[in-house]
Amino acid sequence: MPHVLPTAARPTLALLATLLFGQASTASAQIELTDDAGEHIVLAQPARRIVSLAPHVTEILFAAGAGEHVVGVVAYSDYPEAARALPQVGGYTQVDLEAIVGLRPDLVIGWRSGNRDAHLARLRAMGIPVYLNEPRSLDDVARSLEQFGRLAGSDAAARAAATAFRARHSALATRYAGQSPVRTFYQIWDRPLMTVNDEHLIADVIRLCGGSNVFGGLSQLAPTIGVEAVLAANPEAIVASGMGDARPEWLDQWARWPQLKATGRDNLFFIPPDLIQRHTPRILDGAERLCAQLETARARRPATGADGN
Repeated sequence: MPHVLPTAARPTLALLATLLFGQASTASAQIELTDDAGEHIVLAQPARRIVSLAPHVTEILFAAGAGEHVVGVVAYSDYPEAARALPQVGGYTQVDLEAIVGLRPDLVIGWRSGNRDAHLARLRAMGIPVYLNEPRSLDDVARSLEQFGRLAGSDAAARAAATAFRARHSALATRYAGQSPVRTFYQIWDRPLMTVNDEHLIADVIRLCGGSNVFGGLSQLAPTIGVEAVLAANPEAIVASGMGDARPEWLDQWARWPQLKATGRDNLFFIPPDLIQRHTPRILDGAERLCAQLETARARRPATGADGN
């Protein structure tokens, strides 16, 4: 059950900020990093009380060996299991500032495109260091592991995790290099109908597997589109995730359009969202599934041409 500080037990923001940040820090090696928003952050010593403002940030912190220093998380921070027991400070779009300050953090790690700027500005105004994370590629996931390790002083564990991630990434890239492209539509949601452009991390996974994102050229990171656009793009494969481990019912609604190549060849695929929509090391589990699915799509092509066109 989520742990949230009772309202009556919360000191005022100003008082807590004064108590926390008016104390002298123990002398240690200074840490300097530039975050994914281009902001420079300086810590006098490795962070020992970290609040995570996104589920993927929580997961990366644990993977980087910094889990013992995480004192607060947002809703849906459910991996690894230890994260479920941590106090919650609201959701990533509506954080509880009083609950955050009450946890006496010496570092808050946020999600650049997920958290609200106003909340982040309030935290900075109280003197709390804020570091923003925004992985846009698989390489960025490995880099995030290393950066979180530096911030928390768990460098050795973080480097080991990043090295293992890069090795696995490289093996997948070698295995699927040179495969014929599969025109792919990745569906985030049904109503509204949403997808990703080529700057999104999911698009990097599609490229890794030899796929071609049919909506890659759109300007928004996660654009809303219409059914007509999908019909016009005529993808060879449609991949969806939904909300949980169960295949979403709306994925099979594409059967209403048998003229779609993806429908006609039964290339309607599902990947659990935690394995492809979270910017964490587990995204390579999702990548393995997607690569196998696109291999299936290649195998189902008619003999008339390499791409079935």
